[in-house]
Amino acid sequence: MRKVDGGLRPTHQEIALKHHHFPYPHLIRVLALVLCLAPAALAGLLLSGCAADDTQASEGKADGPQAAAVAPEEDKTVPVEVARLERGPIEAVLRFSTNLEAEQSVAVYSQAARQVVDLRVEEGDHVNKGEVLVRLQDDEQKLQVAKVQGQIDKAKREYERQERLYKDELIPEQDFNQATYELKQLELQLEEAQRQLSYTEVRAPIGGTITRRLVNLGDQVTVNQHLFDIVDFDSLVARVYVPEKELQRLDVGLPARLTVPALGGAGYDGKVIRLAPIVDPNSGTLKVTVGIPDWKGLRPGLYVDVALVTDVHQAALLVPKRALVYDQDQVFVYRLVDTPAAEGGRKAEDGVTKPEGANARSGADEVAAATDPDAPAAASEPTGPTVERLRLVPQLEDKLNVEPAGTTLAPGDRLVIAGQAGLKDGVRVRVLDRSSADDVAAEQAEEPDAERALEEGASSAR
Repeated sequence: MRKVDGGLRPTHQEIALKHHHFPYPHLIRVLALVLCLAPAALAGLLLSGCAADDTQASEGKADGPQAAAVAPEEDKTVPVEVARLERGPIEAVLRFSTNLEAEQSVAVYSQAARQVVDLRVEEGDHVNKGEVLVRLQDDEQKLQVAKVQGQIDKAKREYERQERLYKDELIPEQDFNQATYELKQLELQLEEAQRQLSYTEVRAPIGGTITRRLVNLGDQVTVNQHLFDIVDFDSLVARVYVPEKELQRLDVGLPARLTVPALGGAGYDGKVIRLAPIVDPNSGTLKVTVGIPDWKGLRPGLYVDVALVTDVHQAALLVPKRALVYDQDQVFVYRLVDTPAAEGGRKAEDGVTKPEGANARSGADEVAAATDPDAPAAASEPTGPTVERLRLVPQLEDKLNVEPAGTTLAPGDRLVIAGQAGLKDGVRVRVLDRSSADDVAAEQAEEPDAERALEEGASSAR
């Protein structure tokens, strides 16, 4: 605005702005102002950045030791658990599962159609061979035997008379032969009658235990009717089928162990009593029969686990199966190797080996730390044992261990049994001490109790 004749009038620029028109002179002045201010603004930004860096540097210098204590160097060692190798007995075992069988087991059938008049045994009873189990009605058979016996007595007297006459040549030879024939026929009839009478008494064909009774007193049985089952428990066996590739490891008399899950895992000793003379061409297996001398408590049909002990080593080097690492078709283990101290090194008070070259630096660092609290702490190099990867060829194995064949392992070696999944040859490891870890956990659990006791004591004092 400008003053004209005692009044205010707008300038040309104001009029232009009012009508949204920017005159060229005004635009030039705005651009010139921006160009003048740009270097000053850039210099201010640079100065503020440097000041910030100086502030951060001064703060870092002041808090250097604390920062080092809060953020220690990352531990690059791999935590592992190890086990020390020892010697002990180990067995080579072939394991199978099957059901018990009785080699002496028979089913008893009737041989006559008669009524049961006397039942003498019950299930579970032990019987001897030839013992009467049941008697059938036998009146008709006894009568037939008596009748034929009378005929034989008469025929014998006639035969004796004919024999005397024939010797005196009073009768022809034909009459004597006829008397002889009739006597023989009657004797055969007596044998048949006695056989039919014997069928009325059902006897045990073998000695054993009555496992099933299928007849009752008063039943009318028929010929070939199933009456009893008898099992000789002394003939209990376990039949297993071994692959043909194990044929060379098998022999009669080989010890075996049987475990019965139904009896709470009870164990029984056995031995191989028979090997089949042929290999089944369809399955490629050999039938092996295992006898059980002490079968008390066992029953035919029980499910059992059979372990054939093919070899035993009493002083084998026992490698835990937990230490095995499988790589395709090969087996490896990781052995702990103690890293030797550097040449010219020395042992520190805490047992950590330090090289001599670092002594001067560490001494200088200690002096600097004593004179300058803001001096940074010296970084410590990682220490600890390493591991080496060894190939292992199992020779014998049991449930928990294997015995290596031709290996460089020795008693006292420490093998990694946990944490070896990501290990490589030469990697530095840190052995975990389970007992120490348990103590630390117990102390941490006790700390809240101690603090709570102190607080309660202070509150009571107040």
